Amino acid sequence: MTNEIYEGLSQLGGANVQANSPEEAVLEKVPNPRPNSDYFVRFTCPEFTSLCPVTGQPDFAHMVIDYVPGEHLVESKSLKLYMHSFRNHAGFHEDCTVGIAERLVKELNPKWLRIGGYWYPRGGIPIDVYYQTGEPPIDVWVPDQGVPTYRGRG
Repeated sequence: MTNEIYEGLSQLGGANVQANSPEEAVLEKVPNPRPNSDYFVRFTCPEFTSLCPVTGQPDFAHMVIDYVPGEHLVESKSLKLYMHSFRNHAGFHEDCTVGIAERLVKELNPKWLRIGGYWYPRGGIPIDVYYQTGEPPIDVWVPDQGVPTYRGRG
């Protein structure tokens, strides 16, 4: 495999300015080096933050993004910077979680994608938000996301 697949990436290997919003954040993709094989990819973001659109207080979540690539892979540094762009974004849990999934589907056109947004309690109520594009390819092993429902300190 040659390094041609990395040509044109603007964020990998250099300093970057954090985007002010998810809309401004750049998600980069690279050609899938194994386009004839269906395989599973997981990204875990255990320290995701956004802002409550009503109070402006921070909200925290553990995000798990699973996908089966099509012709492209998401470049991981650009995904990290995209996820960080939510730190000053005011949005409900459902909006943030589903918005991330929709953006990844739009940019990558994966064969399959799911996201679990496991939000920590606010006002005493934890909220879990799930999104999936459909059934995963039949021959791909899809593990459980491994995030238990919120149990507090018990």
